[in-house]
Amino acid sequence: MAAIPQNTPAPLKKPALSPVDVIGKAVMYAVLAMWFVMVVFPMLWSIMSSLKSDQEIFFSPWAMPTALMWDNFARAWIKARMGEYLVNTLIIIIPALTLTLLLSSMVAYVLARFEFRGRAIIQYVFLLGMIFPLFLALVPLYFVMQTTRLLDTYHGLILVYVAYSLSFTTFFLTNFFKTLPKELGEAALIDGASQFDIFFQVYLPLARPGLITMGIFNFLGQWNQYILPNTLMITNTDTETHYVLSQGLYYLQAQQFYQNDWSGLFAAVTIVMIPTLVVYLIFNDRIEKGMTAGALKG
Repeated sequence: MAAIPQNTPAPLKKPALSPVDVIGKAVMYAVLAMWFVMVVFPMLWSIMSSLKSDQEIFFSPWAMPTALMWDNFARAWIKARMGEYLVNTLIIIIPALTLTLLLSSMVAYVLARFEFRGRAIIQYVFLLGMIFPLFLALVPLYFVMQTTRLLDTYHGLILVYVAYSLSFTTFFLTNFFKTLPKELGEAALIDGASQFDIFFQVYLPLARPGLITMGIFNFLGQWNQYILPNTLMITNTDTETHYVLSQGLYYLQAQQFYQNDWSGLFAAVTIVMIPTLVVYLIFNDRIEKGMTAGALKG
């Protein structure tokens, strides 16, 4: 039998937690559990209520539905026009998100890679855009849109969404581009590539984690936006045809005081809520990787 070496190190023992650490962890887990209940329970209750009848919602709000009322979703989709509002929202969000990511990544690349006079001023301007309260800009923004004849237009709201999202996206992507290796761009420049080619063929693919993260954040923010469309899309005589989901949901909620179709309202809430939930669940790991990519590469 082979002899056991005498100098084999003993396995390390984890230090015992002090009472203060145990109490601190218990409090932290209790707070997280409370937060989980506060966030998840209303969402699950809304989904459960969307499958009930109006009588069940009022007389047995905490019980499971006796029968699944899928007609509530058909009524919300067609009669309450949530399907139309969903199309309007996608018409606005898809180009707004694309322009936001494209323009902010180009600005961030220049700010991160080039030294020029006035760069710090530009960075401070974007930083100011992040901290400027949105409601202070609503009145002047309304008159600007009215003067340029962009009120009640999809392309006008798209431009406002882009301007609204540009500051934070540029600020984040600037720090992300700073973590990418400069040697790749220098090698491409020596090989005869232009700055246009270097950006689109070298650095933009490397910035995919940051772009995905900002795309998800901007999607969630623009999807749930209410103040801007409610200010800039309300003057047409056929204004309801231009509503986005947040406006349509508020309009539907106001109608329930006269129609009493609460099951249809909960179905509409679920229709609005499910896409954001699905996007977050699918891309949750991408968000974490994108937020920590700069720290890991730096």
